[in-house]
Amino acid sequence: MSDYITTSNKIHFTPLKPKKEQIVIEDIAHSLSLMTRANGHFPEFYSVAQHCIHCYEEAVARGYDKRLALACLLHDASEAYIADITRPVKKNLPKYLVIEKILQDAIYEKFLGSKLTEEEQKMVSEVDDTLLYYEFEHYMGEKLQDSEPVIKSFPVFKFEPFAEVEKKYIDFSQI
Repeated sequence: MSDYITTSNKIHFTPLKPKKEQIVIEDIAHSLSLMTRANGHFPEFYSVAQHCIHCYEEAVARGYDKRLALACLLHDASEAYIADITRPVKKNLPKYLVIEKILQDAIYEKFLGSKLTEEEQKMVSEVDDTLLYYEFEHYMGEKLQDSEPVIKSFPVFKFEPFAEVEKKYIDFSQI
């Protein structure tokens, strides 16, 4: 069994030893546009890429700089290479968390020039949690927190064609 995956661009990528030159935005956008949020439990297909695009738009609406907005777009990019695991399970898999961090840091270094600072990571997490709240409220009628987080953007939660989402993700990464 090999230690690599073959990406949509036919790159042999080793998730446990990521090489920045093999991390390409097209692979990330393609994979995340086909990957569903909530482990497929929402009543319609809503992709991880759509979630990331909404996080990017929320960061822009909050007045965050380009680096932080791009970090919000990329915050789930490691999932393009190692898939996602639901939060209740992920927190109990310390080795997965280490692998995810190494890969995510390599992605940030590739596209942002460096890893996120602790403050930047906190800001990205706040945006991520805000969108998670409104996604679950919309799709599941469930409030994940006692109080509604402030949202400044206007996300539309609906199915969008995969190719359109992929293109939008790539376009936003170039801004």
